[in-house]
Amino acid sequence: MTKTDKIRGGALLARALKEKGVEHVFTLAGGFCNPALEGLMECEMPVINCPHEQVAGHLADGHTRITRKPAVCLVGPEGFANAVPAMLEAWGERTPIIFITGSSTLKRQGAGGFKEIDDVAIAAPLTKYSAQITGGERISEFVDRAWRAATTGYPGPAHLSLPVDIMFSSFDADAGRDERPFDRSDRPVPRAWPDPERLTDVLSLVRAAKRPVLIGGHGVWWSGGEDQLAAAATKLRIPVFNVPYHTKMLGEDCDPYMGLADFHQYHPSKPAIHEADLILMVGCRLDNQMNFGNPPFVQPETKLICVNGSHEELDYNFGADMQLLSDPGAFLDALGELDSTWSDWLELQRTRRTDWVEEWGAHIAAETAEDEAQGRKMHPLQLALDVQAGMKDDDWLVFDGGNTHFWNEIATNIAAARGRMLGGILHPGNYSLLGVGVSFALAAKNIHPDKTVVLVTGDGAFLSGGLSIEACFQENIPIVVVVDNNGGLDCISQQQERLFSNGSHYATDFRDIPFHTMFEGLGGYGEVVTKRADFSAALERAIASGQTACINVKCRGVISPIVAATSDKRDKASIE
Repeated sequence: MTKTDKIRGGALLARALKEKGVEHVFTLAGGFCNPALEGLMECEMPVINCPHEQVAGHLADGHTRITRKPAVCLVGPEGFANAVPAMLEAWGERTPIIFITGSSTLKRQGAGGFKEIDDVAIAAPLTKYSAQITGGERISEFVDRAWRAATTGYPGPAHLSLPVDIMFSSFDADAGRDERPFDRSDRPVPRAWPDPERLTDVLSLVRAAKRPVLIGGHGVWWSGGEDQLAAAATKLRIPVFNVPYHTKMLGEDCDPYMGLADFHQYHPSKPAIHEADLILMVGCRLDNQMNFGNPPFVQPETKLICVNGSHEELDYNFGADMQLLSDPGAFLDALGELDSTWSDWLELQRTRRTDWVEEWGAHIAAETAEDEAQGRKMHPLQLALDVQAGMKDDDWLVFDGGNTHFWNEIATNIAAARGRMLGGILHPGNYSLLGVGVSFALAAKNIHPDKTVVLVTGDGAFLSGGLSIEACFQENIPIVVVVDNNGGLDCISQQQERLFSNGSHYATDFRDIPFHTMFEGLGGYGEVVTKRADFSAALERAIASGQTACINVKCRGVISPIVAATSDKRDKASIE
């Protein structure tokens, strides 16, 4: 190779990311990262500067969840500490973000260098790959290693630490490119095809089943297999459920899609899963969401089969009756070739869903009528339903919070059954980390600028991550924020009232916070709503304003079914 001009290590990093096809970098600009930022500028790569490193991480997470292509979170050493919660959230959803830290000098490592922390060790439990780049000649190699780790097999975040002396030092522009692989651009992810004998055994069990249920997890989403899932389930007439907290893979246009595999947030899933004689879990983990595959979630006599695209996922699923290593799409294609159908079984689930929607509709109508008669504040489920009623098909919905999250999950299923076809939904993942909502909504609007993006957030969740709203103003990316304002951490208050011997709650109340005026002060649109009758018009005005807007809705605290079910007084932890 011909030697070229010298460039800084940060520029080598930027070029390596550009070669991979990275489209967005999220950062809080710091001195340690300046050479990388200069390189990104020269590469004409879009960079969004954020008010906090945690915000940068959540934005990278939201962007990657939607595009399924790694975005980058670039921070300094102290910023790395701030970004750790975003790593946790990404780890729960297995989002393949590349976290890059400009770290303390390599030359004096272990001697107390400026802002020296062991970022590699801290990140290791929350990432698939965490490593320190040890020389300028290896920058491109380490980017390649991190990218492969993040995107192959069971995906997940990766972390690279680039010491500041390597970041600022100069190297040949083709440093380290005289070794294989010479082509370090993004390449197709290797996929596992099923063992023919094992596949035949699984399909034979499916063919013999009388009441099969299919549960899809985020492994389907990250492998891009949702179309095959819809096609196989539609042809075979198998009811499909979504693992709670993970990306919603199917919309209302998919007839067999029922909703969450969650007995509390979607009650009809309980009889379906309990009556099933075979459960196919594709791209799922037998973790706490699935009660580790045990009763009372999956019955002892039910045949449980787990299909996963990597051995890492299968390692979590050792409790399954049968395992199959296969790319989800490849398995679902094979499943769709069966000539069996289960129409009566599917129709039973559809009838149960219709009944459930009608029951909830009658319940919330009665609650709202009583609210209006007594002058009470709005029910959070009614707010969630009214938000979706004011949206259009293909708009994006984000929700964030404790009870706010749970009520919006229920509302999403009800609205979908009534015909609402949203363009997409984002929410906290497996760790239920509060404060991701604004970042996720900004990411959705950034990718879909022609769609309305509405965030429904609890007041506590907004206080956890609301500073990120400044990025919406700075980047001129307008979103609509609806605050479900019940004056405190209501989900925790309700747990305390069932756990504490005196039946009260403690250290969970907020003052009356004027969230809407905060938006007005930043240059956006704001309204406060105290009556349901005023909400619809307020939402219309907020959307029509074309600005980043806030509707501060005074709601009453109502315990959600999942919190009620997991808050047995005193004899259990609040969540087990």
